[in-house]
Amino acid sequence: MSTEIKRLFDFPYYQLENFNLQKSLVTNYNGNWKATSTQEYIDKANAISRGLLRLGVQPNDKIAIISTNNRTEWNICDIGILQTGAQNVPIYPTISKEDYEYVLNHSESTYCFVSDETILEKLNQIKGNTKLKAVYTFDEISGETNWNEVLTLGEDKSNQDEVEARKNDVKPDDLATLIYTSGTTGRPKGVMLSHNNIVSNVLSSGKRVPLIQGKEKALSFLPVCHIFERMILYLYQYCGISIYFAEAIDKLSENAQEIKPNVMTAVPRLYEKIYDKIYAKGTDLTGIKKKLFFWAIELGLIYEPYGANGWLYEKKLAIARKLIFSKWQAALGGELKLMVSGSAALQPRLARVFAAAGMPVMEGYGLTETSPVISVNDQRDGGFKIGTVGRIIDGVEVKISEEDEILVKGPNVMMGYYKDPEKTAQVLKDGYFHTGDKGKIENGFLSITGRIKEMFKTSGGKYVIPTLLEDKLKQSRFIEQIMVVGEGEKMPTALIQPNFEFVKEWAKRHNVEVGSLADIAANPKVIERLQEEVDECNCHFGKWEQIKRFTLTPEEWTIDGGHLTPTMKMKRKIIKEIYTDLYEKMYDR
Repeated sequence: MSTEIKRLFDFPYYQLENFNLQKSLVTNYNGNWKATSTQEYIDKANAISRGLLRLGVQPNDKIAIISTNNRTEWNICDIGILQTGAQNVPIYPTISKEDYEYVLNHSESTYCFVSDETILEKLNQIKGNTKLKAVYTFDEISGETNWNEVLTLGEDKSNQDEVEARKNDVKPDDLATLIYTSGTTGRPKGVMLSHNNIVSNVLSSGKRVPLIQGKEKALSFLPVCHIFERMILYLYQYCGISIYFAEAIDKLSENAQEIKPNVMTAVPRLYEKIYDKIYAKGTDLTGIKKKLFFWAIELGLIYEPYGANGWLYEKKLAIARKLIFSKWQAALGGELKLMVSGSAALQPRLARVFAAAGMPVMEGYGLTETSPVISVNDQRDGGFKIGTVGRIIDGVEVKISEEDEILVKGPNVMMGYYKDPEKTAQVLKDGYFHTGDKGKIENGFLSITGRIKEMFKTSGGKYVIPTLLEDKLKQSRFIEQIMVVGEGEKMPTALIQPNFEFVKEWAKRHNVEVGSLADIAANPKVIERLQEEVDECNCHFGKWEQIKRFTLTPEEWTIDGGHLTPTMKMKRKIIKEIYTDLYEKMYDR
């Protein structure tokens, strides 16, 4: 009997029946890639389920997983937990120990799996304030309880019938996971997603995957605690794609060259960093090589899909791909057919350049509350339009409200916020989820035009959409992060974190002496050069929304520093608090 996918733990069994991969999940341990076959994946997941039953885990218990890196163990535990009727609570590794405590207590998690010593140290500081009965580590840590103890507890198969009974009791509309949003303000909210929420999203998104099922390799490195990468991992399993887990983001290129992936997912900031590194190497070239490099870049910046630029452009592009862009491909393994982007807006210039380079980035749109995909680009059948987030996926309905807000209805929309009916009622109205994003649909393609809550009014009564200015200025290689402010003020201003690495290179080329990051932020010549970038941006906007003043921040904005969420979104309120003095100075106070 063929497996019908109705619950998340059905995916590995479907893979076994249809593809039976020898390399289903592959993780690098101490320099060696260790593969887990589909059969071994299922066998270990069942052992985890049997072990958890012997530990007394009941249906609807909550079990947390905190992992620094994506790895095979995470997926085995995920399936093992879900098969018992319990729920998986993934936690961002980078949040504070206070947030660990909040999520563990709010979810009432009884057990926790952690990846390594760093996570364990942070967890141990607050463990006594939680209901945790035990913590199991993936890494071998002296004196600590290892996850292998749960596997060993499950070696005896005599209670497998009980596992099967538990599985049969799990219904598609039952809660599968609590995902605590990283939140740009306030305490994280626990998004309740059912098996069907995520399964429906995987099956609909699967229609947009232009890969050969059972034959391809994926490189995974985005945090699996986020629904974007987690859904993608189920999607890879469904499509019979071997999943290789990158060791770390800074080893991305090295790992890609080793495994030669056909597909990977990333957030825009990572694509920007990849592009910036390639661009920096180009500036180091000399003579004809340098001229050819920048000729190829200029060609890439005007790329249009489907040969829209005409035959002569396509001829030039073919030459650029052979001479220049092939080296870009080689840096990421040489076999990439597809890259996917989500979580934030992708700069159109990046979409153009990477597509020109033969490594198209398919931008999509979604939220944790929508499991997550609402729309995504697809090169096939004219489904790729730069500057949009693609066409709506099957089974999902989108309408634009009178206030231009994107409203979503479909099987992928969350059950609600855990223990918070009030906040749930604020966003789920008349069957539609209110995203808080502004957008428009033209010729079937969805575009995001801003965020309702982030729009502000100046003291002159004029509305400003900061994301429009920010997205424009982020195209500058001098700017790493920018936050436009001015709520209730006489004019918009901006806090800018320079791209310190690039500014140092620029300074060297122009004989400008710079020292520390604080020196860079205060350097008159650097400020003057940034003013040129701001002036150029202002030309594209009305006088009331132009940035009248800006200030450079003396350090990088980071997740650990509290500036950014784990998915690299700005925490606007916190950034403003951190730089209160700079903010006040821009308004002469």
